[in-house]
Amino acid sequence: MESEMLKIKDLTPESKRVSLHAKVVKVDEPKEIPSRFGGESKKVAEVTLGDESGLVIMSLWNEQIGTVAEGDSVSVVDGYISLVRGHMRLNVGKYGRIEKSESVFDKEVNNDINVSDKEHEQRDFGGRRNFDNKKSYGSGRSHSDHRRF
Repeated sequence: MESEMLKIKDLTPESKRVSLHAKVVKVDEPKEIPSRFGGESKKVAEVTLGDESGLVIMSLWNEQIGTVAEGDSVSVVDGYISLVRGHMRLNVGKYGRIEKSESVFDKEVNNDINVSDKEHEQRDFGGRRNFDNKKSYGSGRSHSDHRRF
């Protein structure tokens, strides 16, 4: 079952199964992210997508990097929103995809609203507020279950 097409302005920190049609406005250079556990480092590139309702930053990881270029019309299918330092990032994990769209995005991109600019309250995995990135105990989970990404 495919999810309905959303507008960027409608994305929230809880958005899952995100599908949208947009234009690639900007592609940043990839950055190397070292592994915290001694494994292989990863690469991430941030791509700004836009539609007539606004902009959002999307994180492209490893083999996703280089699959889209500035000016491309793209479709995101079954993406999800994560928070990076309190700011929304659109991601495509193993169950979703980003692909160049056969239909050209020909609407005017709204550059005035970037939903990734707004800071959101971080929550830990149990849905509790997390203001200071300290681990919260007493939830019935062991402290090793409180991972930070």
